[in-house]
Amino acid sequence: MSVIQVQGLRSLKGEIKIQGSKNAVLPMMAAAVLHKGTTVIHNVPRIQDVFCMLGILQRIGCICRLEDNTLVIDAATLTQAEIPEDYIKSMRSSIILSGPLLGRSGLAVTSFPGGCSIGERPIDLHLSAFRKLGAEVEEKAEKLIVSAKTLTGAEIEFPFPSVGATENALLASVNARGVTIIKGAAKEPEITALCDFLNNMGARIEGIGTSRLAVTGVTGFHDSEFSVAGDRIVAGTYLAAVMAAEGSVFINGIRPADLTAALSLSEKMGAELRSYKNGLEVSMKGRPRCADAVTEPYPGFPTDLQSPMMAVMASGQGSGRLTETIFEGRFGTAQELKKLGADIVIEGKQAIVHGHYPLAGNRVTAPDLRGGAALVIAGLACEGLTEIHECYHIERGYEDICRDLSSLGATIRGIE
Repeated sequence: MSVIQVQGLRSLKGEIKIQGSKNAVLPMMAAAVLHKGTTVIHNVPRIQDVFCMLGILQRIGCICRLEDNTLVIDAATLTQAEIPEDYIKSMRSSIILSGPLLGRSGLAVTSFPGGCSIGERPIDLHLSAFRKLGAEVEEKAEKLIVSAKTLTGAEIEFPFPSVGATENALLASVNARGVTIIKGAAKEPEITALCDFLNNMGARIEGIGTSRLAVTGVTGFHDSEFSVAGDRIVAGTYLAAVMAAEGSVFINGIRPADLTAALSLSEKMGAELRSYKNGLEVSMKGRPRCADAVTEPYPGFPTDLQSPMMAVMASGQGSGRLTETIFEGRFGTAQELKKLGADIVIEGKQAIVHGHYPLAGNRVTAPDLRGGAALVIAGLACEGLTEIHECYHIERGYEDICRDLSSLGATIRGIE
């Protein structure tokens, strides 16, 4: 799907089931490489990033089978420790294979990752963690070679709670000799899910859900089965869609507690919310009020929802200020929103948004995954037709955003 067309000013109503979490399942797929046997993962989203990771696993010798939303990975036949460069450039998440390949084979060959253009996102914290565990890191012919005869438990302290670096440190240390202490670890729900997944296959991790993780190395793993939770960012995207379009929707299959900061902001903006154990009821009557928000590591407001909320504010009333502290490139979406009539001023790390409704349909281009979703949301609040191009970005993280929103009453369709 390369183009999405949205006919705006249609309210949303109904119930939607949220797909499995992209940011949880990708490191789980990487973790399966640690085990010389079979791993079964349920509720796997059928998105481009998952298919890309499947391609990598198959290229390095794993046997994979995805049927509906259940994935079976047999990593007994692993044949190489080098991640193909073409996959690395298209998906940054491929760097997460470095940890398990190093842990299992003592070698991981990769290069600097690609993915969305939303900022620098260096991998120095990943490499520092590997060195602490006893690995050598060498750059040769534009390739990164990480190797170790033996990994030994150590104390790793992150100056910033990087999700990717925390995941790689976990994946490299679970079968290192002795105990590894990870301080300053990220606390995102996806980190908790990875720890639970690893323990389910035989790892020994304590302190789950805190910034201090203790990992006791083990010598092997066993066959396991695990179910992925609903994607909190997809849920937050559809929450934003309801706020922009108005209406009432039940979002099924997520834990509202994982979205506390986003829900607090939504209520400030006028959304009526009711939380349940595995779902969230969202009602929006009238235009949302602009508010201030700052992106922060979990449990703060997530950077992945900054662009969708910018779209909501752009079509709201009043003025609000969004401060981006994680990825400076996230504000690329603002330039596309301006083509729809949005009034946004960028001042360094801040975007000052003056609400205006309705926005005006126009041709725009998805700058990245979440920015593309934000333009779809903005299209819901536009008079006339909005046409979003380069929607392959959106397919990296959403199974079928057109299917989901049309089921709620939106007039939206994808064009090849």
